[in-house]
Amino acid sequence: GSCLESVKIAIDAGYRHIDGAFVYYNEHEVGQAIREKIAEGRIKREDIFYCGKLWNTCHPPELVRPTLEKTLKILQLDYVDLYIIELPMAFKPGDAIYPKDENGKIIYHETDLCATWEAMEACKDAGLAKSIGVSNFNRRQLEMILNKPGLKYKPVSNQVECHPYFTQPKLLEFCRQHDIVIVGYSPLGTSRDETWVNVSSPPLLKDPVLNAIGKKYNKTAAQVALRFSIQRGVVVIPKSFNPQRIKENFQIFDFSLTEKEMKEIEALNKNVRYVELLM
Repeated sequence: GSCLESVKIAIDAGYRHIDGAFVYYNEHEVGQAIREKIAEGRIKREDIFYCGKLWNTCHPPELVRPTLEKTLKILQLDYVDLYIIELPMAFKPGDAIYPKDENGKIIYHETDLCATWEAMEACKDAGLAKSIGVSNFNRRQLEMILNKPGLKYKPVSNQVECHPYFTQPKLLEFCRQHDIVIVGYSPLGTSRDETWVNVSSPPLLKDPVLNAIGKKYNKTAAQVALRFSIQRGVVVIPKSFNPQRIKENFQIFDFSLTEKEMKEIEALNKNVRYVELLM
């Protein structure tokens, strides 16, 4: 229920880009929030930009469209605005989200990313997704798709971890050259959950530089971090269930950072991921 309320608060605050995924197990709530806001006359469907994701167990080409159709059924929407391959690796297809062997090790599955991409292209042609992209792809994996013989549509975006402690300069430059938009997840750092987060880096929002700059503009460190990414041309998808913070995260369009401040923040880069994706 908290997801339903959060999405409605976000839409009321002005958010229009909603980043979702089948494996978040909350697409039914997101879809309901969108439909309720449409019914209220607050928004139209075309105002919302919804991103869905193809999970690792669904990479075989014959599974791609049925997986997207399942997502659309859960959302009760006719199409997604963006559908992306969540990770450039495949797990064994089946009902288990994280298929494991008797030793608790993930069971991987050999698939051809280019064949998966062709199935994604077919989803776009069928009108089920307006655009298609990728996530957590490095340069080599992007090149594999970009150089694919008979490529019909190139990825419009690559969703990766990106924030002042992990600025991704080389990948950002490569994507710019190919008109691929970087969408930065964990733009505020992450939770401190040691089961999936590398806690060797200190919490991003405690950073003295971000806080000092924030003081100058009467903004929080979070607002400064988000503004930094946006000024670099990185799309940000901050996550929050706190109504106050949801609104705060949106209030970043009434100030801009100077070139000197941008350089100071760029210098914070540690080249260390919070989200290590150990699987």
